[in-house]
Formats: sequence, structure tokens, C-alpha cells
Amino acid sequence: MIRINIKELLIPNWKVNDKISKISINDLSSKNVKALILDVDGTLISGNKPVLSSNIRNWINTSKKYFYTYLFSNNPSRNRIKLIADELDLEFTYSGGKPSKRKLKKILDKIPYLSNEVAMIGDRVFTDILVGNRLGMYTILVDSVDDYGNKIEKNKFQSIERYIANIITGDIL
Repeated sequence: MIRINIKELLIPNWKVNDKISKISINDLSSKNVKALILDVDGTLISGNKPVLSSNIRNWINTSKKYFYTYLFSNNPSRNRIKLIADELDLEFTYSGGKPSKRKLKKILDKIPYLSNEVAMIGDRVFTDILVGNRLGMYTILVDSVDDYGNKIEKNKFQSIERYIANIITGDIL
């Protein structure tokens, strides 16, 4: 019988403590990352406006030179996610169903890398980090961004989620 340790599934491999554009491309490369699966809402854009900040757009355009990059969102609006994907010239999945593995596994099966060479980057523990860890991916937890692409210092929902994860794991997220 396989025992699943929920504590391990909620702890990211790397907690950035900042927004996605603060991740160093060299640091990603040094961790044997070959591909990026990026959450959209909260990670790249705010939940309010589907507008990329220039620093996040530039980070993604730079990262595409080094890593296969794909957008994977739980948002049910195809138009919203397609707008961002088209701006970045990336493939995407909307209504991803995270933390369910089904749709993300299909994406992983299409790319030529092992799951541990693929980084799942997102701002949510119980969706992005949980599904990434369930599939053996390298998980990176970032802070949410506001309408202008700035790190949100106090995101109430994210704080509650991380508080609950801390109780479960005993690890400070």
C-alpha cells in the first residue's frame, strides 16, 4: 500500500517570498528546470484585470528563451486566459481543475521532460503547489500580484490558505 503524506504535498520546493519576476533565470537553471508551467490569476495578473505588467511580461519573454513555457489556469474563462496567452505567444489550458492531476498530466505527457524537470509556479498552496507535488514536479510558491504587477503585501485569502497549510505541515509558508 502506498502512503501519501499530505504534509509533503503542501510544501513547495522553493518559496520565493516575492512575485514571479523576481525569480532568477540562473537559479531556475541551476535547479535542473527545463520547463515552466505557470499559473495565471494571482501569479501573472491580478484577479481583477487581465493586464500583464511590463516586468512580468519581460520576465516571461526572457524565460521562454531558456525554458519551454506553458500557461495552466483554473479560471473558467477561455477568453481571459487566451488574452494573456496570445500576448505572450504561449499555449494554455483554462479550467485546469487544480489540484486534480488529470489535465496537467496530459500537458506533461506532451513535453519531452521528466516531471521533476518541470517547475509548477503559482501563488496558491492548495491548487498550484498541491498538484505540482502530486505529479513530482519542482514546485515554486510566489506571492500574488495586484493590478499593476506589484507584490501584494497582505493577501487575506493567501494568508488564510498559508496559515492552514502551516498548521497541517508544521512548516512556515
